[in-house]
Amino acid sequence: MPRRNKDTIVIAVPKGRVLKQLSDRLEQAGIPTDALTANSRKLVREDKETGLSYLLLKPDDVPTYVEYGAADLGIVGRDVLMERNYDVFAPVDLDIGKCQMMVCGRPKEPIAGKGQRPLRVATKFPHVAEQYFRAKGTPVELIFCQGSVELGPLTGLADVIVDLVETGETLRQNGLVPLEKIADISSVVIANRAALKLRRSKIQPILDALRG
Repeated sequence: MPRRNKDTIVIAVPKGRVLKQLSDRLEQAGIPTDALTANSRKLVREDKETGLSYLLLKPDDVPTYVEYGAADLGIVGRDVLMERNYDVFAPVDLDIGKCQMMVCGRPKEPIAGKGQRPLRVATKFPHVAEQYFRAKGTPVELIFCQGSVELGPLTGLADVIVDLVETGETLRQNGLVPLEKIADISSVVIANRAALKLRRSKIQPILDALRG
């Protein structure tokens, strides 16, 4: 990454489905997005007119760049913040990228293990799942899966899954249903704590615009 200009505010943004919604939200806030939405493979997008620089990252990496000061601000789903403890400030909920963290499984099957064994849970969110079932007093065996987690109950790998549900169409097509809601999820703005103190005059107007 190029050496940072002290007057530039760096914003870490997630590649993927939320980027279009984020671009619309920035435009509504009066922040031009030509640099962010340009048809380019560049991972660093600089807008000299606005003094903003964007880092295009995988969603899970956004809070890491913000926590360690490589970015001043970031846009990330609450699910990422729930799964790991990051030392960042989350001042604004953008109300975009909305979905739900759910326990899902086969219809009409109880959320319980088979025989004497614990409930088997396939998920990309082992920390969230462990905390949720621990609070319910349900013993679990966690199975970490990065993708196609719906296969867990279909193949006997797991009894249920914990995953994000937006429309539920993938669940329906694979014979699964939402069983219990863990949390509502949306995208939030996060800020590096030191940057927010030292560069508040530049960062606060961006937060206020996005909040509005």
